[in-house]
Formats: sequence, structure tokens, C-alpha cells
Amino acid sequence: MRRSTRHKRRRKLFWIPLTALLAAASLVVIYLLVQPIWPGSSGPEETSNDAADSASIDPAASATPPPPTPEPTPPEPVFEDAVWIGVGDVMSHSPQLPGAYDAELDTYDFTPFFEEVKPILAQGDWVMANMETPVAGKDFGYSGYPTFNAPVELAEALKGAGFNLLSTANNHSLDKGEKGLLRTLEHLKELGFTTVGTAASQEEADTPVISEQNGIRMGLLSYTYGTNGIPIPEGKPYLVSLIDEEKMKSDIRKLRDAGADVVTIALHFGNEYQTTPTEEQKRLARALVAAGADIIAGSHPHVIQPYEVIETEDLNGQTKKALIIYSMGNFISNQRGDSKDYGVIFKVGVRKNVTEGTTTLTDVEAIPTWVHRYQPDRYYRYRVLPVEETIAAMDDELLGTNIYKQLQTDYDMLIQRLESLQ
Repeated sequence: MRRSTRHKRRRKLFWIPLTALLAAASLVVIYLLVQPIWPGSSGPEETSNDAADSASIDPAASATPPPPTPEPTPPEPVFEDAVWIGVGDVMSHSPQLPGAYDAELDTYDFTPFFEEVKPILAQGDWVMANMETPVAGKDFGYSGYPTFNAPVELAEALKGAGFNLLSTANNHSLDKGEKGLLRTLEHLKELGFTTVGTAASQEEADTPVISEQNGIRMGLLSYTYGTNGIPIPEGKPYLVSLIDEEKMKSDIRKLRDAGADVVTIALHFGNEYQTTPTEEQKRLARALVAAGADIIAGSHPHVIQPYEVIETEDLNGQTKKALIIYSMGNFISNQRGDSKDYGVIFKVGVRKNVTEGTTTLTDVEAIPTWVHRYQPDRYYRYRVLPVEETIAAMDDELLGTNIYKQLQTDYDMLIQRLESLQ
């Protein structure tokens, strides 16, 4: 009995360690089976699964995407504005001189000619006229038609009235010859005028004439159909700029290349005393606009002709306005009748978009003027009057009822003529 009991006790002791060993082995197997899914695993399959799981629950991936960055607000455009004022022919017929002469001082005073229009001229930045008489000085002798020469005091009066630009290419440029032309240029430059159309040298003629006002650069050109049969001295074509279409187009390009924002061309062309432009005037003016001109300032007919504002394209293909004035008539002269005693002041707005680098014409205003000639003593006196303003005021002691009536009739006729091409 005891032996059997001991034997059973030995068998029991044998199974206890074996059971413990099997339990330990089972734990190892279980650990190996479940370890890949525990945190901290670095197996390749686990890494891949973790990345996928991470992507599937990434808050940034499931959030609403940020709104697109708004386009930057374009800057407000910056503009510069200036005003061009142009008038027609400044002439000096013999009857205009005696009433302006002061015998005691041996000088002339032409300032009363322009006093009534001076406030209008003061509104301009560029104020331009066609100087259709030499001012060569006393040594050349003062004379009227057909070969003019006015006292320098006439130019002084123009300067005092507000003019700063003078076109000098016209059929009277050589009335006192080459020396008279050169002396005229000297006098005008001494007074501070910018001149265009005649030159003292080839170098001067080739130099672009650009006048800057309020940050806007205006290029200036001037040409005439001829010089009344007086030949330009041989070898000196620079003295007077003659109409030559291809050269004019080339000159426009040179001005643009030199930085001109706007180009104004004074043209002495057309037929005298004809109130409508010729077909050749129209063709040439439009060809120059197509080549880049912005303002055509016509003179020579001595009467007002129509003007027109046309649409064209600038060098960038943008639509722009151009102004063609076929004739501005007489600003000051002794000519009378058949509307030869009328002229027109043109007032034109010029605006530059500094931001975009473009320049356009804005408002165009035509202001008819009348040369009032009266005789308080032996000699005539002259005044340039703004017609509409004079009629509206009706308070001029030198004008009677009949003159006012005639002014109104003529004013209506002139406005109709001016706008006939619109």
C-alpha cells in the first residue's frame, strides 16, 4: 500500500513541472501570435497598415480645404490733367500799328488787343498761336501785307496774355528773308516762347520739340504748304518745315520715341477764305492722325472752318479720340467782312493715366472770338472779344444794340459751321 502511494506521489510530481512547461510554451505561442497588432510594432506590414489607418483618420484630410487666395486688388489709377488752348492767325496789318504807338516813349503797346480773352487763355497749360508775321525788329522796317514785319512788342503782348507756344511755319515765314527769320527766332526765344516750324540750324530742326505740363509731355510739329514763292535758301531746308507727308509721319514716330505722350501738329494748309475744308485737307489730316497725331491745329484760310473729333487707335491698339481743326480763323488782324474778323479759341482737356501709361483727349470746347475794331480818334483800336460771353453780358459801352444783334446772328452761324462735320 505504501509503495503504491509513493508511486502515485512521484507521478504527480512529474506532471506538475510538465504542466508548467506546457503553460509557459503556450504563453510564448500566444504572445508571438498577437504581438504584431500590439502598439510599438515595427514590422513592414504593420507600418503599412498604420499609415493607411493614420491616413484614414487624419483630421486635416477630412477638414474643409482653405479658401483660395483672393486676387490682389488693382491699385487705383492715378491721373494727371492739363489743358491745351489753341488760336488761329496772329497778323499785323499796317492799320494795327498807329493806334498802339506811344510817340513819347517810341514804343508800341499791344496789350489791349488781348485783355478781354486773357482770363480764358489763363485756363490753359499749353497756349498756342500761329505767328503769321515776322518780328524781326525795327531794323527790317515795320510793314503789313504782303510782306509782314511787326514790332517785337506784339510778341511781348502775346507773352503777357498767356501764350507760351508759337507755330512759326507759314507762308509769311520768309517775308524778311533768312536774316529776318533768324532774328524773329532770337526775339521769340528771348521772351521764353517755345517755337516750332522754323529753325536756325539743321541740328535745331532735328531736335524733338516737347513741352511738359503737369507731367504730360506734348510733342509739337509745324508745317506750311509754302512761303509765298520766296525760295528757301539753297542748302538750308531746315529754315522752314514744308508739308511732306512721309517726313511728317517719320517726325511723329521720332516724337513718340522721344517720350511724347500726345502729339500736336500745326498745319498751315487749305484755301484762303474758304469756309469748308478741301478733300486734300481731310485726307492729309486723317493720315497724320492714323500715324499717331492727336491734335491737328489748322490755319491759313483766315476764316473758321469746321472741326471734327474722330476715333482712332493708339500704338497699343486701344481706341482713342483725336481732334482735327481745319482752320481757327484770324485771332487778331485788320481783315473785315465775310467772317474774316472772327476766330475761335479751342480749349482741349488732356488726361494721362499714369498707372497705365496712356493719354487721351477729354473735353473739347470751341469759343468763337471777334476782332472789335473801333476808332476813337485818327487811328483804329482793336480788341479780341469772346462772342458768347460778350452777348451774355451786354454791358460793353463800346458796343451798340445793332452790334449785339449782328454778333448773335454771326455767333449762331459760326457754331453751325464749326459743328457741321460732327
